[in-house]
Amino acid sequence: MMLQMGPVAEDMFHWQATIMGPPDSPYAGGVFLVTIHFPPDYPFKPPKVAFRTKVFHPNINSNGSICLDILKEQWSPALTISKVLLSICSLLTDPNPDDPLVPEIAHMYKTDRSKYETTAKELDPEVCHGLGMLFYVWGQTLFPSNTSVFQFYV
Repeated sequence: MMLQMGPVAEDMFHWQATIMGPPDSPYAGGVFLVTIHFPPDYPFKPPKVAFRTKVFHPNINSNGSICLDILKEQWSPALTISKVLLSICSLLTDPNPDDPLVPEIAHMYKTDRSKYETTAKELDPEVCHGLGMLFYVWGQTLFPSNTSVFQFYV
């Protein structure tokens, strides 16, 4: 799996990241855009992380908000942003239907896993498939040429 992240223009408190859909998930082959806003007192407070790409998932709502304990009460200054993104990738593979942001999707996940996986694959028309779209999605440059981009594989 590959993750890329970097600041938006010169703003070190506002970053964008791309997450490749985990191969063992309904999101395999997808490229997901995520925004990261660091508070002034980071790392003592967690960053605000949200999907800009629509995701059919029990822990991610239609606004892109993510229900993940390390982004709230389980935050630790020892956590790095790469660990946060890895945790989000893990959430894509293994949703937590017992702490959902979208109860209807959590119910589907628990009662009809096949339907959940099919819907997750089919209901994400904005997801770009393939590495060729990594830096250019829907007419928008994800990382302008003057942006530093950090890339790592997991």
